[in-house]
Amino acid sequence: MKPQEITPLPTHIAFIMDGNGRWAKKRGLPRTAGHREGAKTLKKLLRDIEDLGIKYATFYAFSTENWKRSEDEVSTLMKLFEENLDDLVNYQSENVRLRFIGGRERLSEKLQKKMADAEEKSREKTGLTVTLAINYGGRDDIVRAAKRAAELSKDGFLDPSDITEDGFGRLLYTEDIPDVDLMIRTGGESRISNFLLWQISYAELWFTDTLWCDFGRRELEQALSDFAGRNRRYGDAK
Repeated sequence: MKPQEITPLPTHIAFIMDGNGRWAKKRGLPRTAGHREGAKTLKKLLRDIEDLGIKYATFYAFSTENWKRSEDEVSTLMKLFEENLDDLVNYQSENVRLRFIGGRERLSEKLQKKMADAEEKSREKTGLTVTLAINYGGRDDIVRAAKRAAELSKDGFLDPSDITEDGFGRLLYTEDIPDVDLMIRTGGESRISNFLLWQISYAELWFTDTLWCDFGRRELEQALSDFAGRNRRYGDAK
């Protein structure tokens, strides 16, 4: 399907990349093999997203709750982030801006430096903005923003009566990114899992049984076609 055949397109699309462990289990492989395959899926999908003309794409890579997983699985995920960041940085030569959201304090110094370097190198890019949520939680995002607002108020820089939805939104990790228009979750589950709770307030939700490792352009275009056919009323009765 050609990009111009799907209208309107979402400006910002978000993904909950679920099902890597089940994909591996079905093949008699360790869960970590599924995560490695999932990283390949992400890189391939970025080409399709950019080709379709979508401006913002956010991926739920590692949640604040994922630290509860086995030490081996967490270690593999962190290693994958480090390895694949190099490929994503090279991808930036194609006018892609890369940024990260989530608390960085629990990440290794090496990974934190790579993330900061990638953001700095792509800061002036004007094409697709790719955001990876690592050690991210929607509630944590809102709590952090509330603390920032309280500190600004305490220091005399912000009057509580002047706090608006737009202003509060600029205190979130996604301060310079528009709200999500379409959120896609793979893997057959139908829940939000603490992802971008503020930012998906008026997003269209699309759930699929397809596991993340098997998700490709065909499934993406199905989601986009479904989105294009929805009537987004934002509370309006019409």
